[in-house]
Amino acid sequence: MFIDQAEIEVSAGNGGDGAVSLRHEKYVPRGGPDGGDAGRGGDVIVTADANLRTLIDCTYRTRYHAGDGGRGGPNRRHGKDGADEIIRLPVGTVVRDSADGSLIVDLTHDGQQVVLVRGGRGGRGNASYATPTRRTPQFAEKGEPAQRRHLLLELKLLADVGVIGLPNVGKSSLIARVSAARPKIADYPFTTLVPNLGLVRIEEGTSFVIADLPGLVEGAHEGKGRGHDFLRHAERTRLFIHVLDAAAPDREALDDFDSLNRELALYQEDLAQRRQLVALNKMDLLPPPETLDRTEASLRERGFEVFRISALSGAGVSQLMGRAAQVLAEESQPRAEEIPAEPETAKRVKRHLRVERVEPNRYEVTGEDVERAVVMTDLSNEEAVRYLHRRLEQLGVIRRLRTLGAKDGDQVTIGAIQLDFVD
Repeated sequence: MFIDQAEIEVSAGNGGDGAVSLRHEKYVPRGGPDGGDAGRGGDVIVTADANLRTLIDCTYRTRYHAGDGGRGGPNRRHGKDGADEIIRLPVGTVVRDSADGSLIVDLTHDGQQVVLVRGGRGGRGNASYATPTRRTPQFAEKGEPAQRRHLLLELKLLADVGVIGLPNVGKSSLIARVSAARPKIADYPFTTLVPNLGLVRIEEGTSFVIADLPGLVEGAHEGKGRGHDFLRHAERTRLFIHVLDAAAPDREALDDFDSLNRELALYQEDLAQRRQLVALNKMDLLPPPETLDRTEASLRERGFEVFRISALSGAGVSQLMGRAAQVLAEESQPRAEEIPAEPETAKRVKRHLRVERVEPNRYEVTGEDVERAVVMTDLSNEEAVRYLHRRLEQLGVIRRLRTLGAKDGDQVTIGAIQLDFVD
């Protein structure tokens, strides 16, 4: 089954909790703290795999979670790092953030890898908090919570040649004639419900990938006839073969030609400017020569190369494919989608400290360092809370709250956690 769209949820692994431990060993008086640091959580990584052709795996499994980091242990034992989760996607997949539609990565070549979400940092054990004045700390740091994202996946076929045309002009028949692809073929509109890919071999060492793009009718740019489902596959093609029904009246064939090019331009302007070869198909039906001559003359006046073919009998097809191979050697590869200047997509956005009064007795604090310090603190441990208070003083939070008029007992919200202000 060909699936070219999917929505998934990815979450990295949580960091493990640091250990609280005091060394107890014969003949070692006052062994001191020896709680080890925890392991970091695993990342979620996406990788492009040229052997995949569809996103069907992401419709059966929609949630991906990397391994959590292991807890620290006594004797300064470090916790085990969480296992990474690797998601394999077809080459040509575009990954976007479902919240705002922003581009995360465009997988354009086999083996390309990008970290989607990073695992949380492991918490420090109590051995890391020992100082000359704090010789036996009885607290450790909790693991950092993992990042989580909802993503939209969209597959755009990486075909060299796209076969376009209105329904029933013979696109699928042409694909079946020139490649090993076996699309469904019938004499009613919209026989083809999914794009078909085929490999065309011209001679030793010369080949290209061809795809038919069905469902393109007037209004396709607005989604009519499943237009959006297929127009995106045209974005990566370097050359179009525009198939027309040679048996149709000349004016009707030209109207069809203009109509489809208009839809391409309305969907994406540069698609209508892409190189096109025109194939007058169904020559086996013996269309009137005068009609053929008028249609061909009109198209050549516009600068298009025209080929008379029969996808059924194969007449003229080899010349068309040979010319397509020559054009491909001249045309450059369409560029991938523009990715933000900083491709490290999983990198956290630095949020600076902000303290504001939202109600007479309630304050709100935001900032990456502050929120991380709070969420990684064991708030049930009195000694850990005192250490957090000193940390907030160092970060300037307490001073700003005093300036805004905070008093003992006022509510302070830091991230998703609510605390009572104590000066």
